[in-house]
Amino acid sequence: MMSMFEAYSSSEPNAPETLLCQCFKFIVRNLDSVFTEDPATQGYELQPGQALPREICEALIRHYQLSGYQVNDKFVRLFKDRSSTVLRYVRLRNSAISDDGFKTILSHRLVELDIAKCQMISDQSLNTLNEYGDRLVSLVVGAGVQLLPDSLLYSVPWPDPSPLSFEERGFILKAPNLRKLAIRNLYIHRERRYFPLLLESLPNLQELDLSGCSDVENLEYITKLKLLTHLTLHNVFKIQDCLVNICKVKTLRHLDISQSSDKMGQYTKENMTLAYIIESLPCLESLDISGTNLAGTGIAEHSALPGTDIPGLAWRIGRPLWFLGLYGTLHGACRRHDIPAKHISGDANERQILVAASQYLERPDILQRVLNDLYQLFRYESCQDIHTAMSVVLEAMDRHITAKHIQISGSATLFYIVKNKEVPPLSNRTKRAIITTLLNGMNIHRNDDTMMRNGCLTLCQFKIPQDVLFEYKRLVTILLHIVSEMEQEGFVQRIGIYLLNSLACQVDGSQKQLLGDLGAIHRMLMIIKDRVKRKVCDDVLEVAWSTMWNVTDETAINCQRFLEGQGMEYFLECLKLFPDKDELMRNMMGLLGNVAEVKQLRPRLMTSTFISVFTDLVDSTSDGIEVSYNAAGVLSHIASDGAKAWTIDTPSREEVLHRMIVNIERWSLTSERNINYRSFEPILHLAKVFHTPECQHWAVWALANLTTVYPDKYCSLVEAEGGVKILSEVIEDPKPYTRIKDLASIVIQKCHDHRLTMVEEPQLDG
Repeated sequence: MMSMFEAYSSSEPNAPETLLCQCFKFIVRNLDSVFTEDPATQGYELQPGQALPREICEALIRHYQLSGYQVNDKFVRLFKDRSSTVLRYVRLRNSAISDDGFKTILSHRLVELDIAKCQMISDQSLNTLNEYGDRLVSLVVGAGVQLLPDSLLYSVPWPDPSPLSFEERGFILKAPNLRKLAIRNLYIHRERRYFPLLLESLPNLQELDLSGCSDVENLEYITKLKLLTHLTLHNVFKIQDCLVNICKVKTLRHLDISQSSDKMGQYTKENMTLAYIIESLPCLESLDISGTNLAGTGIAEHSALPGTDIPGLAWRIGRPLWFLGLYGTLHGACRRHDIPAKHISGDANERQILVAASQYLERPDILQRVLNDLYQLFRYESCQDIHTAMSVVLEAMDRHITAKHIQISGSATLFYIVKNKEVPPLSNRTKRAIITTLLNGMNIHRNDDTMMRNGCLTLCQFKIPQDVLFEYKRLVTILLHIVSEMEQEGFVQRIGIYLLNSLACQVDGSQKQLLGDLGAIHRMLMIIKDRVKRKVCDDVLEVAWSTMWNVTDETAINCQRFLEGQGMEYFLECLKLFPDKDELMRNMMGLLGNVAEVKQLRPRLMTSTFISVFTDLVDSTSDGIEVSYNAAGVLSHIASDGAKAWTIDTPSREEVLHRMIVNIERWSLTSERNINYRSFEPILHLAKVFHTPECQHWAVWALANLTTVYPDKYCSLVEAEGGVKILSEVIEDPKPYTRIKDLASIVIQKCHDHRLTMVEEPQLDG
């Protein structure tokens, strides 16, 4: 099964994503666009004439889960028609499919099935599995799946309607071709016949995993499995009572008798016990004794055994094991020098930690500790094999998305990986893998302060918004939850709102509208309402206004949402409470400038109160010229609608326009600006308002200032949007007064000079 990391990486990490991968990601995010929805069942179905081969069907399930979606009956119904879809290898994690949905999957007569944390699947599906299990070669039933019964006392109708007990039936699982069986954490209470009956019908088993299962008895029944090569008994109690029968299985190549708690891994005569295992199993290549005392104390035990510091492994000095699990073994066995094994899991060094992480991906309790070790390695030391470290972290987070502590440890490690400037730059596909994995975890654990902090801090290491545009909607949704639901004035809310503001900046109109559609304006206004109520002006308040400034830029519907959300009332309250906060004033007036650009909304600004406030702000010296400049811009747009649209008596239109011109003339044309224009269309529109030259004055001054101070950035924009032609018409028309024409001439000259500079720059061949 492909991991999150493997889904985006390849032997050429800097290569672009394949077209096939991009197609799958589009499809799983837009199922309604590709498939039809049955109104009766509300399940997805193929469109008439569609047929999907096995590779595409299995990849759909895989990518659906990798993209953070939960497989459910609605999705699984895509595979209802076995004449047009095919499944053979299926892995489900954290799914919400019921027994009905599971039947759809099983009816394809799978070859391999791996399920975990599918809590809606019950032992009622066992009959279905037995009915369609004739091709099954590998079955993994992980934690959180009650597929197998926990007692033999149940009566099950098979195959005729009269109930039969499992004993009468003669089997629990009917899968004659099964080679691999893993059953994890199955609790059986004092039923000695359970596991013997389960395995009697599976004579061809080669791999058996009973990790965490209870009452396995003395394991005598495994001696009948003549082909058994892999036996995993992690966290199975009283293994010492079973060793005699384990050691009779001479075909074993892999044996795992590890424990997650060292209290359960205590053996008497530990050195002799380990030696007995090693000498009894001559084919053994892999042995895991993590969490036990089988490695001995390591003190004065090896004086006569110069080839190993683990006495029980003396027999393998000349023939080292391929793998030896020593993670959490008593007396620091993994830190000893002479260990007859090629690969060792432990915490002594980077290599051992990475081996442990890869080996224990299906053991969340152990995996959490290993990820903590890896985190400490990145934080306080250094890691050389970044690729492997990132791979196991992403895979761990993907497999255990509901395990909060794994998500927290993994996200903390990703933070140090991404911020490490000494490693080669990450490829785009690797960045996407990290971002998607983070968002999957943040979405599940959205109310956990630590997880959200780790996720936000890691996301801050990427280029925002460029690197996250492919997950724009999901990230915005998560950030809106952070800023509105997390602790007010807490660190997570602060970093969340900064990220949200960055996402609102430098994106196009459709994404700005999406922000509004998802409730950004409403959430920002609620933050402002809270600060106004408590009379607190902090950076969160300032960024809330800044975010709305960005979100309303050239997006009329968001400007309307601001007004309908009582935004002007909050503006007046903030102005009254915090008149000396320059940053706040600039952000509020920038936002109102966007609102004033929308013609149909301007009448709602035409009140004596609002116009008086804007006029007074034109006189402001707050934040250089920014507040005064933006206030004059608001008034220019309002005045551009003509004298008839001026429906108030005070202040008069003439008075307002006069004060506006007085202030424009006091501004320095070389003033540096704290503003970013993506288009001059609203300004150029004002430059054509010949019936009110004061509006032209503000517009042409703005262009003259920006092309004077930032010619490389804005001269080409003026020309691209037809500004030179418009300004030439201003100069030729008799209505504008001389100062306006002088400013227009300055802009035209700046554009001309910049164009000559661009032509004179040497051009490189190639």
